Amino acid sequence: MKTILVDAWNTFVKKDGVDKKIKILLDQYQNKKIIVTNANDEEKIKFGIINMPYPVFSLSHSPEKTDILYFQKLLSHYSLNSSDVIYIEHNKAAVITAQSIGIKSLWFRIDEDIRVLKLFLENYHNYGL
Repeated sequence: MKTILVDAWNTFVKKDGVDKKIKILLDQYQNKKIIVTNANDEEKIKFGIINMPYPVFSLSHSPEKTDILYFQKLLSHYSLNSSDVIYIEHNKAAVITAQSIGIKSLWFRIDEDIRVLKLFLENYHNYGL
């Protein structure tokens, strides 16, 4: 069963808090979910990435998600392989970085129709999500 990695700021968390549509959709799956961010502790508070419903992983900008090392450390921390996860992210550069090490990723732009995310998740659910 794949672990779902979901970007924090401007994907799962917006100006007014957790995106309820995304949370409801993600909660339909029994898979483990991890919120991924670059934010340091101060930024987590500033952007509302606190008291999250899923674990939060951050390397506090050292390195950023646009660096392969970020994903290598994340996978190592959770004892996962790139084939064990799927990733939802609004930052195209971070998506490209994750894909470069074999992580199936969706570039989910801010305010994009939730049906795009639903199709991505359904596709992987049908193949062992």
